[in-house]
Amino acid sequence: MTSLTDFSAVAIDGTDTDLSAYDGKVVLVVNTASQCGFTGQYKGLQQLQDAYGDRGLVVLGFPCDQFGGQEPGDEAEISEFCERTFGVTFPLFAKVEVNGKGEHPLYTWLKESRGGMLGSTIKWNFTKFLIGRDGQVIDRYAPTTEPDKIAGDIEKAL
Repeated sequence: MTSLTDFSAVAIDGTDTDLSAYDGKVVLVVNTASQCGFTGQYKGLQQLQDAYGDRGLVVLGFPCDQFGGQEPGDEAEISEFCERTFGVTFPLFAKVEVNGKGEHPLYTWLKESRGGMLGSTIKWNFTKFLIGRDGQVIDRYAPTTEPDKIAGDIEKAL
């Protein structure tokens, strides 16, 4: 069975990251964007990381420019923006595609594991996937779902 730990991704600083580093953690995977109506959710995501990080939660941000060109910057600009504007300390990755021929294999698996209301395609920025300690997808949340609304599910998973 495939799990989160079977994938790797390029971190925002350009280093290859084996996602097995998060084995045994509860992980919230989010496709992010810096110029989106939902960009303010970075604050809530960081609050989740702060509140539950010591108990085993890790938020992973995957910038994506597939929706309205709302992530136009390069990795250095994205990282600086997230740190300066929202105090983001959780891991960020290099820009990825979440749909289509060039989609990251992690997102292929996430969508196959938990389709959305309108099918498996990611419809917009800040779609969230909660992954349990066993590396399996627990649930998927719409971009409109504020991070604090996921806290109860995170509590259960921890």
